[in-house]
Amino acid sequence: MPNFDLTARDARELWEGMYSSGHGHVWSGRPNPALVDAIADLTPGTALDLGCGEGGDVLHLARLGWRVTGVDVSDTAIARAAAHAAEAGVGDLTRFERHDLGQSFPAGLFDLVTASFLHSFAFLDRTAVLARAARSVAPGGSLLVLGHHVVPEEQAARWRAEGAEVDLPSPGELRRRLALPEAEWTVARELLVERTTTGEDGSTAAGQDGVLRLDRR
Repeated sequence: MPNFDLTARDARELWEGMYSSGHGHVWSGRPNPALVDAIADLTPGTALDLGCGEGGDVLHLARLGWRVTGVDVSDTAIARAAAHAAEAGVGDLTRFERHDLGQSFPAGLFDLVTASFLHSFAFLDRTAVLARAARSVAPGGSLLVLGHHVVPEEQAARWRAEGAEVDLPSPGELRRRLALPEAEWTVARELLVERTTTGEDGSTAAGQDGVLRLDRR
């Protein structure tokens, strides 16, 4: 699990500090398996990935033929994602923008808007950002949100010790909070998936992630 400086003054400082504290990949570079499964039936079009990090999901979508805009608050993350896209030969299908999503948002409508594990210890009203994301979905498009729901106790204890509070609603609770008009949206997926994490000592722990895909009529 990456280390965060919880004394950071804003989102950019928090996430830039995390990405710039090491060298190379912070994440694996592979797409999130739940995203791979959840978008498999969709026809490629335009996509927006919120909190794209180093670009694992962006690259997967681009390889499938999507034209993808990746967004992150960290300059280091965006630079790495753009470099990885160029190395993978999908640079012409990808573009990257830096946004603090609590302050600014990409312009336009998209056939798919994704937010994978867009959690933050501070500086982000996640529900408000996801409501804004829903307004960026074109008619006939989809909103996909992946999020932690149950984290291993060791991780939760560490967050508590550092004074961090992270809201981890279930997919159903998140849908209710978004309160999108039922006449305009259908629930394509709403489920919990099991996740196993491996600690630095090789020990494993179980958790749960939520998957919510809403399709706009």
